[in-house]
Amino acid sequence: MLGETGTATEKKTLDDVIVIGAGVSGLVTAYRLALQGHRIRVLEAAPRTGGVIASERHDGMLWESGPNSAMDTTPLINELLDALGIREQRANARKIADRRFIVRNGQLIQLPMSGPAFFSTPLFSAKTKLGLLREPFIARSSPEIEESVAAFVRRRLGSEFLDYAIEPFVAGIFAGNPDQLSVRAAFPKLFELEQRYGGLIRGMIRGARERKRQREKSKNNAKSFSFENGMQTLTDALTRGIASTQGVIETGIRATAIARDAEGRWVVRGIRGSVQDGEEALYCGRSVVLAMPGNATAALLVSLKAPWADEAAQALRDIPYAPASVVVSGWQRNAVAHPLDGFGFLVPRKENTHILGTLFSSSMFDHRADEAHAVLTTFIGGMRHPELMSSDDDALRAMAESDLASLIGVRGKPLWTKISRHPQAIPQYTLGHLERVRRVDAVKTHAPGLFFCASWRGGISVNDCIKNGHLTAEEAGDFISACN
Repeated sequence: MLGETGTATEKKTLDDVIVIGAGVSGLVTAYRLALQGHRIRVLEAAPRTGGVIASERHDGMLWESGPNSAMDTTPLINELLDALGIREQRANARKIADRRFIVRNGQLIQLPMSGPAFFSTPLFSAKTKLGLLREPFIARSSPEIEESVAAFVRRRLGSEFLDYAIEPFVAGIFAGNPDQLSVRAAFPKLFELEQRYGGLIRGMIRGARERKRQREKSKNNAKSFSFENGMQTLTDALTRGIASTQGVIETGIRATAIARDAEGRWVVRGIRGSVQDGEEALYCGRSVVLAMPGNATAALLVSLKAPWADEAAQALRDIPYAPASVVVSGWQRNAVAHPLDGFGFLVPRKENTHILGTLFSSSMFDHRADEAHAVLTTFIGGMRHPELMSSDDDALRAMAESDLASLIGVRGKPLWTKISRHPQAIPQYTLGHLERVRRVDAVKTHAPGLFFCASWRGGISVNDCIKNGHLTAEEAGDFISACN
């Protein structure tokens, strides 16, 4: 309770929903609620909206400091783009981006995407290829047993497939370690395929028919997309959309505490400006959506000063985050020996490089660079090398250039380099993750009107965040309607 703030809250406008956090999850939630006619206020600690999504041009070349693309996995995405009026700015990945490479013995080998390609590729040994024929006959695991991604893949597909397909894929998606990630939490579709159909191959065949009926696409078959001027087009449009519906977005506001007052309203305290010299801000709403990383969410739950909130906060603190540095470089096209004819490449742990992988950013989409130039986006760190986050810019630049020279034949120095650091880049859905999320969700039985929408639950990709923002808006909207 916030008895001492009762008078102050009466002076504030009563919002229907206060969304704390203006990354893509929070912005989608707020926009969908605003379209429903609710009074929305968004609070963001950073000076700008969008979270890690940021797009810039340098010497005419487009680079991203965060996600480079999203995947068209649900019709909700185009519905959102239509509502925002930016569908015509959508840029679909070039056909060449269907090609993806894995490094083996220092060479880039195209990842096989079909049965015939799998059996002819030099990426896997004959033993592994023949072993795939046994996969439909391997018994499903007990649904009561939680397996790591590594254990699941070893059991069904073998160690070589883990080392040269799944481990680099996990590093590319989660910047994570497959021995630590829960297959049920991190890749629920794989778990469901085995449980429902008895195997992955059977499930892919039969599941494809069901997805077609539901208008959903698997992430394996969904197309990547961005925008002509980068991913920030989406978050900028969401920001404008919220404002155009008379929603309010305040940046530079760090929420410090939440509580319910005697009338069941949610009171949010914040600081405008620096922690030392900032001005206290006070807000009041019927509902609150916490759209922030785990540690920041935990800090606000602790402010509720209740045992059930403390338990949820601890569950959130137990979610590890992978650090990652993004090194983007612009090159003269003739300084790169590789044809850059694909999406990019991933590097397995066994290859002992510094980098996790590189996107051929200017090959993936139009409007990234002209034919005389190339943009490469390289990722360093993750759970594989978390210690590299402490490396200075010169060291990160040298790591990227050395590995790129060895793997794709870059010569000389880039025209420019941009480095972005993300100490808490990606939440890790490790073993026990679903139980941690359940402990957080238990808060809602004690705190009506409190909702969560962030990448630590329901998926880490931009498309997952869009879908989860839509669902959270429905849930919060139903709560507000029931209050009226």
